[in-house]
Amino acid sequence: MIHPTAIVEPGADIGADVHIGPHAYVAATSRLGDRCVLAPHAVVLDNTTLGARCTVHAGAVIGDLPQDLSFGGGPSFVVIGDDCTFREGVTIHRGTQSDTTTRIGDHVYMMANSHAAHNCEVGDHVIMANGAALGGYVTVGERAFIGGNTGIHQFCHIGRLAMVASCCFISKDLPPFCCTVSSANSRIAGLNVVGLRRAGFTPAQRKQIKQVFTTLYRSGLNTSQACEKFRADSDNPFAAEIVDFIDRATRGLCRPSVDRASPPDA
Repeated sequence: MIHPTAIVEPGADIGADVHIGPHAYVAATSRLGDRCVLAPHAVVLDNTTLGARCTVHAGAVIGDLPQDLSFGGGPSFVVIGDDCTFREGVTIHRGTQSDTTTRIGDHVYMMANSHAAHNCEVGDHVIMANGAALGGYVTVGERAFIGGNTGIHQFCHIGRLAMVASCCFISKDLPPFCCTVSSANSRIAGLNVVGLRRAGFTPAQRKQIKQVFTTLYRSGLNTSQACEKFRADSDNPFAAEIVDFIDRATRGLCRPSVDRASPPDA
């Protein structure tokens, strides 16, 4: 169903049972998967692919040019998975270098006025609250939560099931399962215990994660020493995950904000 006031350029690949509302715009080289819904004034621009059952609300713009002065105008892309929701005013920009891609996973929920810049990689089931903004080349692990009016610096990595509090700024890499402090810069408050429970982690698994957190942030070891200890702990799969995250980190890790003696879920 395409409203008569909508503009769908010739060449656009439109799936089955797609609804395109009044004054929406779909560019010629874009693709909408089956059962996508575009609300009034939604915009899907060139070189953008939406998976099945995605909803783009009023005023959202998907696939616009990157906000990067080095952008040379070459072809780049936005690829979005299935079952995603983009609320009012969301913006997602395509890659800044030729043949590069901004990728959004499955079941991602971006609330009103949130933003994913060029070359971001957003994992499955990520939620971004109102006004949250990812700088260029940011990577967000699956099931992470990005709080409202939060800014993530370029090239930062956010680990899976991490929870970024509202109104804070992240300029360091945030390890998996950690929570940050609201209205602070790259400070860790503890573990995302509630998120772990909701994700189905067993008490034994949560205990293993707490052991890793304690070693990394409460033991007095520096990061290299903690990694050596993690590599020797073959019985804890989360230790290997943290080592892999640290090995890929490029900006250093977020710092603890509480005393080393405090419990990891304080």
